[in-house]
Amino acid sequence: MKKIILFLLFPGFALLSGCKKFIDVNDNPNNPTDVQESLILSPVELDISHSVSTGFDFAVVNHWMQNVALNQPVPNTGTYLLYNGDMDGDWSNMYVACLNNLVLLTKKAEAAGSSSYSGVAKILTALALGTATDLWGDIPYSEAFSGIENLTPVYDKQEEIYKSLQTLLDNGISDIAANTGKAPGTDDFFYGGDLDKWTKLAYTLKARYYMHLSKAPGYTAATQADLALAALQNGFQSNDDDLKFGYPGTAGQENPVYVTFLSVSTLILSEHFVEGFKTRNDPRLSLLVAPATATGLYTGRPIGAVDIGSLEDYSRPGSFYGDAASSLYIVNYTEALFLKAEATLIKSGFAAAEPIYQEAVKAHMSKLGLSSGDADTYIASRGALTADNALQLIIEEKTIADYLSIENFNDWRRTGYPAITKVPNALSDIPRRFLYPQLEIVSNPQAVQSATITDRVWWDQP
Repeated sequence: MKKIILFLLFPGFALLSGCKKFIDVNDNPNNPTDVQESLILSPVELDISHSVSTGFDFAVVNHWMQNVALNQPVPNTGTYLLYNGDMDGDWSNMYVACLNNLVLLTKKAEAAGSSSYSGVAKILTALALGTATDLWGDIPYSEAFSGIENLTPVYDKQEEIYKSLQTLLDNGISDIAANTGKAPGTDDFFYGGDLDKWTKLAYTLKARYYMHLSKAPGYTAATQADLALAALQNGFQSNDDDLKFGYPGTAGQENPVYVTFLSVSTLILSEHFVEGFKTRNDPRLSLLVAPATATGLYTGRPIGAVDIGSLEDYSRPGSFYGDAASSLYIVNYTEALFLKAEATLIKSGFAAAEPIYQEAVKAHMSKLGLSSGDADTYIASRGALTADNALQLIIEEKTIADYLSIENFNDWRRTGYPAITKVPNALSDIPRRFLYPQLEIVSNPQAVQSATITDRVWWDQP
């Protein structure tokens, strides 16, 4: 009997011996603690497209800009109903899924001498961090990525965040120019490893963030315009430079704008948005707005309406931006042109800005596949720029070209265009910032977290 017992035990010892190394190092091969740069870049780019650019923040901002409406009883997001807890998901995604992984990618690439990867990571960090500070104002950054070593990081002032944005972009440009070590390729969903386009993106973002400070305390519009114009010399040069994410359109891989407007969300385009295209006799209407399924008409829902209608009586985004297989455009060549037109207006007046403004409108029309004749007719119908209307027309047309972009909210706050008024049944004045998330209020209390949606962030001055 003793021999039998020993025989039964030895196979177990053999098994333990075969697994001893695995158990001793506590290393689960199905949950790696370190991965190569390419395996970080791809999911981060997906997150920037699918969540940072088109998450809950996308829906909220477009409610406030009166582009979309809910087919639901009021009060709702469209009438400025918002709770701190509503912000938990976007904040967590921004810091955990996006910024934290970009910081990790930067460190890993720098340690490996892969300067192109570190350059791309820094440029994307500036894009994500800029989005976050524009929505929330003061946010954690300098102490935000130490893990359990610091669970209550300080909130950096927005002015300091903006200085960090320019530093990140400058360093990203320098890293890409060095071009040492491994470089992105097919893992780069945005540009397929085209480093020249990454550099152009960095310069375009520099111009964007310079112009955001045109009315900030201690800054002047003229100085910011000069800085923006200098950066744009190296920025986007054509529609081919657009930062966009292509979606196959198959199940689970649809464009997030399409997903956002699925019937389950009860979200449709607003009357304010749709009627604007009709009033302007805009040839882009059929491409940017889909006819209502039930009527075949271009119809938006009035924001703040108390009645509940049929979803199929209202329009959703048109085919160019809103189909399942449409690309999501994040930063556009047309934005660069409109930034140039605005900066030129500040420095040299409306006559000098006119040809740049026209070029921007034509570039967007061309991207949509419309003819130069359509563009010329439309531009003529809008009228020439004057001292009184130049900024209004530039920003209005920029808003159309930056279709449903969060950037339109930034432009409205700093210029007042496109002009909007408080919606019916509103719970407050038009919001100007996001609430801080409840999870931060509980886990990392800060004085700035008392801000309301009608308070202004640092750069948003009257």
